[in-house]
Order: sequence, then structure tokens, then C-alpha cells
Amino acid sequence: MIIVALPDIHDDVGRLGTVAEDLSAADLVLLVGDLTNFGRQAAAERIVRAVRKYNSRILAVPGNCDYPEVDAYLTREGINLHRKSTLIDGIAFLGVGGSLPCPGRTPNEYSDRDFEAFLAEAASDLRPDAPVILISHQPPRNTVNDLVGIGRHVGSESVRAFIETVQPLLCFTGHIHEGRGMDSIGRTKVINPGPLWTGNYAYAKVSGNNAEVEVRP
Repeated sequence: MIIVALPDIHDDVGRLGTVAEDLSAADLVLLVGDLTNFGRQAAAERIVRAVRKYNSRILAVPGNCDYPEVDAYLTREGINLHRKSTLIDGIAFLGVGGSLPCPGRTPNEYSDRDFEAFLAEAASDLRPDAPVILISHQPPRNTVNDLVGIGRHVGSESVRAFIETVQPLLCFTGHIHEGRGMDSIGRTKVINPGPLWTGNYAYAKVSGNNAEVEVRP
């Protein structure tokens, strides 16, 4: 399975064409939160339509900059993975959207206890034999992906604890724009390519319990 992951589009679809070849060839496109820039349903529709020009096989979670209408729209479209899991070609995809409270506050924020409950809810019907891929807009704590410019880690303890316990193959994340790169927690590879407008996206090949992933320019 070929996966392309795009976090933090923030209503800017201008660069999607530069990813056209990989988007079109992917078996699945993951929109890893912050589809909009403090937008509502119309903005989310615009983003999803733009991605669907290249590929209709989409799963998404809302980000902290997406209003509740975005979450509802993704659910109506049948592509929302927030607090849910789904099995595709023998691989379990599990998602959680939003973020921990931010400076200045944003429309879609939760406590770490909320994240613990959301992840438990999403994982409640996982098949024990299925490899897992986690899509979490909020990065796990103490990785390169949750390190902000002042040198402080701002990730979720609950997301990290879930990864340590379940050990997904991959965790696609975003939210912290400067937290670009790849890290690992046990066997789990954690990937934040940064917002698409910075010139990168995540590309993965998954076969059974094996995954190759890279940040592509």
C-alpha cells in the first residue's frame, strides 16, 4: 500500500499540483488535521474537492484550527477518522484530531485525558493481528515532532503512551510546523513532513508488518 500524508494544509491548495503524481498513484491519502485556517464547512469542502481531483481514497482528522463544522463535514463524507478506526487491506488505520490547548486558544482543543479516552475509543475494536497506523494531529511528547522553537516539548503524554503500548507501524502527525522530521518510539516511526506550503509531504510504502517512509520534497 502506498500512502501520502499531508498535515497542515491550512486552506492552501496551491502546491497540491506539485504532488500530483504521487497523489494520483497512492492507495490512500491522509489529511492529518488543519485542513483549514480557522475555517468551517465551506473551507473543508474546498480542500477535499481539491485533493479528490487527484485521488478519491481519503481519510482525515480535523486539526485544532478546524471548527466543529469541519469534523461534522468529514463524518458526512465518510472520511473522518477522529476517535475511530477502520480496516483497509488488512491494515488498521486509527485517528485522533485536535490538539492540546494552545497559546491564544484555537477552536478544537482537548486535554490529555481527552486524548487518552479518544484513543481508547478508537482502538476498542482493533483486530489483534492487524498492523496499525496512527493518524494524530497532536504529536506525541518528547520527539523531534513536538519541539517548538523555544526548545520545549509540547506533545501529548497520552499519544506517546498509546504508541508505547500499541506500537503502530507508523504515526503520521503535524500541528507543530517547526517539528518537521522523523523520530521513533520503540518500533513506531513518527513522521511530520511539515505543512505542504513549506515544500514537503510524507510518502510511505506498507506491506504487512513492514513500512518504508520518507519525507519527500
